[in-house]
Amino acid sequence: MLSVYLNKIFSLNFANLLNAIGLDFEILSSYTFIVVCLGTMILATVAGMVGTITVLKGQSLIGDAIGHSSYPGIIIAFMIGMSLDSVSLMIGAIISGTLAFIIIQFIDKNSKLNLDAVLAVILSAFFGLGMVLKSFIQGHPIYGKVPQGGLSNYIFGQAAFIRTIDVQLILAVAIPSLLILFLFYKEFKIFVFDEVYAKSIGLSSTLMYVLLVLITMSVIATGLKLVGAILISSFLIVPGITALQWSNRFSHVLIIAAIVGSFSAFVGTYISSVYAGMSTGPCIIVVMSGLAFISMFISPKGLLANWLRRRKYLNDLSKSLID
Repeated sequence: MLSVYLNKIFSLNFANLLNAIGLDFEILSSYTFIVVCLGTMILATVAGMVGTITVLKGQSLIGDAIGHSSYPGIIIAFMIGMSLDSVSLMIGAIISGTLAFIIIQFIDKNSKLNLDAVLAVILSAFFGLGMVLKSFIQGHPIYGKVPQGGLSNYIFGQAAFIRTIDVQLILAVAIPSLLILFLFYKEFKIFVFDEVYAKSIGLSSTLMYVLLVLITMSVIATGLKLVGAILISSFLIVPGITALQWSNRFSHVLIIAAIVGSFSAFVGTYISSVYAGMSTGPCIIVVMSGLAFISMFISPKGLLANWLRRRKYLNDLSKSLID
């Protein structure tokens, strides 16, 4: 019986094999799906690895603040260039996000305000400014003749409509970001886990912060069009949180975060392609969040493992008391 089943499986062509496991070959082989899936997988892979470092540094919410703060830079870049050129808008997002980060760091170091409060104020102020500027250009005659519908995509994301040039832009950011992570792997490892020791051996904390901010800004700026300013922080935070449930080793955590990000991007993109009307970005986030919740329950550090350890401890304790 088993041999007959295996013969049938191996006799199927590739398309039928995909259909046999529940995947639609027509969707997987379509040009649109390949472009969108490639873009989201590359972005999610890099974002997962970069975001893991910010999570370990206890600054995961900064990604959320920078994501929202990038929006006015996009609008201003559009106002200056009078076009929806992806490179120009990305540069505007990086400048705006960098300015927001500098302001956040300055206020945090020179005031008694809690960092969360500072992040909330800057996030709201910058994002509000972006919305005001967007309303301004919608009603201004100078910009009325210029197509500006794509600007809304940077709020909620519209991954389903990315083009080959957008994937190339993501690659142009992803490759240098991965190179920085690879070349400065040991430095990042020391910087993340013991900044005091890093300073004692001559490692510049300023340099490491600059590198981390540089790659974080770049990833956020390129990801805004795919998942939007509201959800981009999830690409940075969720894979790292998931990975930390499975390992304590820095290298393993980075690899797991990359796998979680890319797998979620593939599944989320496929789901949004199968079911009409479902947005790609939110689908990816839902898959990521699902993996995070599952990991919180079944991982070696999860709730189930903790409950079993606690139960074993109580059983051992009761036995020792009886003896």
